[in-house]
Amino acid sequence: MGMGQFAWVEFYEELASTLLEYANNRQALLRHLSNAYAQAGIPLPTIDRTSTPEDIDPFTVFGLFTRGITNAKRIAIIDALAQEFGIVATRPITFNGAPGINNLAATFNAFDSETRTQDIENLWRVFKAGIALADNDSPDNRAQFSITFDATLGQRRLGYKLTTGLYWIRPRFFINLDSRNRWFLHSQVACGTEVANLVPPENEKELITGATYLKIRDLVASTCESTKYPFTSFPEIAHAAFTDAKKVNAERKEQKTLHDSDSSENSLGDADVETTHYWLYAPGKGASMWENFYSQGVMGLAWEEAGDLSAYASKEAIRLALVDSSSGTTNPRNDAYALWQFANDLKPGDVVFVKGGRGKILGRGLVTGDYEYDEAQGHFRNLRSVEWTHKGEWAVDRVLPMKTLTDITDDTTLVAAIETLFEVETDELIDDQPAIDYPAYDREDFLSEVFMSDQQYDTLTGLLRAKKNVILQGAPGVGKTFAAKRLAYSIMGEKDAERVMMVQFHQSYSYEDFIEGYRPSADGFELSKGAFYTFCKKAADDNERDYFFIIDEINRGNLSKIFGELFMLIENDKRGEKNKLQLLYSRERFYVPSNVYLIGLMNTADHSLALLDYALRRRFAFFTLNPGFSSAGFTRYREAAGSTAFDNLVACVVRLNTEIASDESLGEGFMIGHSYFCGFVGGTVDHASLSAIIEYELIPMLGEYWFDDQEKIRVWSEALRRSIQ
Repeated sequence: MGMGQFAWVEFYEELASTLLEYANNRQALLRHLSNAYAQAGIPLPTIDRTSTPEDIDPFTVFGLFTRGITNAKRIAIIDALAQEFGIVATRPITFNGAPGINNLAATFNAFDSETRTQDIENLWRVFKAGIALADNDSPDNRAQFSITFDATLGQRRLGYKLTTGLYWIRPRFFINLDSRNRWFLHSQVACGTEVANLVPPENEKELITGATYLKIRDLVASTCESTKYPFTSFPEIAHAAFTDAKKVNAERKEQKTLHDSDSSENSLGDADVETTHYWLYAPGKGASMWENFYSQGVMGLAWEEAGDLSAYASKEAIRLALVDSSSGTTNPRNDAYALWQFANDLKPGDVVFVKGGRGKILGRGLVTGDYEYDEAQGHFRNLRSVEWTHKGEWAVDRVLPMKTLTDITDDTTLVAAIETLFEVETDELIDDQPAIDYPAYDREDFLSEVFMSDQQYDTLTGLLRAKKNVILQGAPGVGKTFAAKRLAYSIMGEKDAERVMMVQFHQSYSYEDFIEGYRPSADGFELSKGAFYTFCKKAADDNERDYFFIIDEINRGNLSKIFGELFMLIENDKRGEKNKLQLLYSRERFYVPSNVYLIGLMNTADHSLALLDYALRRRFAFFTLNPGFSSAGFTRYREAAGSTAFDNLVACVVRLNTEIASDESLGEGFMIGHSYFCGFVGGTVDHASLSAIIEYELIPMLGEYWFDDQEKIRVWSEALRRSIQ
């Protein structure tokens, strides 16, 4: 990768040279910075404890626009700086190899340091010495650089961050030795054994001297000049370190997902989908840290006794560490869970609502950075960069959870209630939210997972397109739930979970849950919107894309009561704005968008349920899912399992299904589905697993089917048991 790929280098170098002119006139520098940020339409971040900044070091100038903000805002600031300072270098729009910095670490001097004035002077001295050395590598300049470098070693909030600042101002000459680059260089494959032995490890706390820094710099530079390694410049190394670290983190996350989410993947098929999560967060006791976190663009958690949370492999490991730190006097399970979620489950793009007490919202923001641990931050060492979008005070008519960090994504009513507080302004923020790269999913993916023929799939999707409402009906275990979301994703072409919603009907499910109704509140009763109403409104705002509403156990609810006046509106020819009906409670004129598809799931073997009435049947197409034992997909799966006992059990169940289908009191709707036998990977089928399926799933079902024929139950029970001997 040539230097042409690092367009930011020339701009950063010219900005650094320009800052030299203000070494002895920092008030003028602060005025220019204030003007530039005002021109960009972005508030100047807090850089000291006063409302009007009194002093600034040159590295902080860079830190303020390389911190965890969106690229759009970074580019806007750079454009304004170029105009304010008269910089002629091309303004960069990409930043490969340009390290960012944690929001709380954007300033290179400590606000509350008694030596702050001297600290800033030291930083200007090493800044000037660094540029002089980079522009003229002489023994005198090296000696002066080492002296000024060493003068900063005792300063708070600095550490290895100084090498990042030096790299910003002259990236062709200085090397960045932040923890990521140290991790990368410590690997022998990066720049060789000699470099790996000299570079401090990523978790090293002891700082190096200026002389040692230059020694490392020279050694790595010599490897760049050789042809032994693939890097020819420090920016190339920085970019490679970022890319490798991102890959390693993704692999770790994938392994965690595979470990934690096997069951959900098997049932719904979207455990690999990244969706936006919504979090309630308390910034310290009594929201004591809110002003500080807001000004710094971060969120933080305490519990410094746990140390770096990335070192823990599980929630239980964090809990045990907290127990040890308290000498076993507490059982901090909730604290451990919050810390684990903060380090592992929060992700860029998630929405954070800041709470004050149990009935007040103080702010809203978007997570922009990965988990970081900063030992220099005192009590709140666990950090995430956040782009705070709102700050104020809003009352919420709900009792909010007491926990420090709570994932409220699944409480759609609460999320909607809080987001409504900001809906006037949030439309302007949509472009700032990072796009989610959903996994692709198509017809071939569906057929590889769902045991259905090509012709059946084409028939099913054709029915859904034409009728807009389909009920997947079938016997227990034919994979209705398994197929539902996958069917939606295959039509969408991607696993966009934001466009799919699933509810389950039951005897107590009502119109108020589904459409709208009055709910108790602190002031009496308030009108609350239901799941289908909210989903339809979301689909109407995005009418060029398909949305899928899945109803599990659709025949368990009182459908006339649940759908109410919407029975007519769900018909395929009654969709759209021209077909509005007045809702019962709000009197709102409502319609079902034409891009909403309904998929109902119905178990045909449940004796306790009445048949669906004709009004509903007329509005849905019914597609029967049969056991897929003879499908090409299941045949491949069975052969891959590599078990004679498994083959024999499947053959026995196929014969049993023939008996069930021919029974006048049962029929095909009571046959045993293939999903009872799914989940085995090649070589994992054993006698105990097969026996458990027979004894605890199949035989109890036969007891229900033939409760009045004990002999038939005995015969088939013995047949199933013999099949795996």
